[in-house]
Amino acid sequence: MLRVWDAAGMTAALADGVWDVVISDYVLPGFSGPKALELYRKQGLDIPFICISGRVGEEEAVGMIRAGAHDFVMKLHLERLPVVVELELSLAEKRRQQKQVARSVRHLAAIVEGTDDAIIGKDLTGTILSWNPAAEVMYGYTTGETIGENISIIVPPEKSGEMESILEKLRDGKRTERLETVRRRKDGKLIEVSLTISPVCDDFGNVIGASSISRDISERRRQEQERVKLIEELQHTLMQVKLLTGLLPICSNCKKIRDQKGQWHQLEMYIRDHSEASFTHGVCPDCMKKFSDSAHSKAG
Repeated sequence: MLRVWDAAGMTAALADGVWDVVISDYVLPGFSGPKALELYRKQGLDIPFICISGRVGEEEAVGMIRAGAHDFVMKLHLERLPVVVELELSLAEKRRQQKQVARSVRHLAAIVEGTDDAIIGKDLTGTILSWNPAAEVMYGYTTGETIGENISIIVPPEKSGEMESILEKLRDGKRTERLETVRRRKDGKLIEVSLTISPVCDDFGNVIGASSISRDISERRRQEQERVKLIEELQHTLMQVKLLTGLLPICSNCKKIRDQKGQWHQLEMYIRDHSEASFTHGVCPDCMKKFSDSAHSKAG
């Protein structure tokens, strides 16, 4: 608790401390309740401001309340002061909680509005209650076109049984996570999505609806299919590789090889075309000696 007597003292106290309540006399030497209330309001505080007085009338008390004071207690009835303080502290705490809830709601709303995932709210009959901007992009329907409609507008006929199963789980309070399925856009195009559907409950824990988060996985599926296709192509290619096995018809003189069609090919060309081997060319020591001896013979 801190007692101040003038504007400077109150300004310093409000700036430096964290207070639960401000109790101000209406009349002080060189200071007053209205001036104290003005300084309090400049600080933007939301704590109880209670004014007390022994001489002012009803008009001044009403004026203080209208100016922002939370209550006014006459000194002849100071027994009311503890009750008033307790009540105003309770109301101030409720206001803080409401502000926190409002901040959380705004934060969640910003997330819902800014996410790339389609977020849809619906009741237990499947009637759409909310439809975020990402849902408009993903499914092609505007919010105005969907609110009040049944969620079946984006469910292909062959998936109607799946939808009934999801709604049944919701009525039992169960969550559906990462269900990979198909949904239908306004233009009739089918898209592959991953769904997470959670029950929404009232204050008593009763399930009253559901929140559905849809993520477009079409691109992921396309990439997966491309990878599978590539693997299959590689496997097919490996199966087509020809191995050099069995007897090879080769000319004992020129060393050419005859293929199955009766055509003759250079040895290195045949091996290159029928295996993964490649060649580099050089001269072995024996051949090098023959070349050297032949050259000396010609020179002699």
